[in-house]
Amino acid sequence: MNFLNLLLIPLTIIQLNMNENDLKSLYEIKINDISGNPIELNEFKDKYVLFVNVASKCGFTGQYEDLQKLHEEYKSKLVVVGLPCNQFGGQEPGQAHEISSFCQINYGVTFLLTEKIEVKGNGQHPIYKWLTDKTLNGVKNSTVRWNFQKYLVDPSGKLVDYWYSITSPLSQKITKHFQ
Repeated sequence: MNFLNLLLIPLTIIQLNMNENDLKSLYEIKINDISGNPIELNEFKDKYVLFVNVASKCGFTGQYEDLQKLHEEYKSKLVVVGLPCNQFGGQEPGQAHEISSFCQINYGVTFLLTEKIEVKGNGQHPIYKWLTDKTLNGVKNSTVRWNFQKYLVDPSGKLVDYWYSITSPLSQKITKHFQ
């Protein structure tokens, strides 16, 4: 066996141990908007994307207002994506039309809302698998602890960081990345 073959054996083993999710970028993950239409995440390349698990009956629900401000002020550089989730205290019990209506009437939301998803556990949506797993996002592991946890992805599709619910969407910790 020559030296080159010895170098290729570990690469072959690594390739055999990779599963399909390890090969996906964030932009390849499938999700629908709140009306059930497919969202093409690859259309967000070259912009920052802020993913936020949202809920209508949470103490942090008022953050919808600041998320809308972010959307309006930075829409040339940033896409805000609200992902309704009912896993924390049953605080998003509504159906898609109720969630959409609530957000529009109470907060004037025009930023992107997705279908209701799970952000943790066995039913965790692939977006949140990617956002919370270092082996997929290449940056860090995390756990979604409550509604309105925020994940920022840069224009090249790399996870920048995440912030817990108590961090305002307008916090300099977040906005410094795309101002």
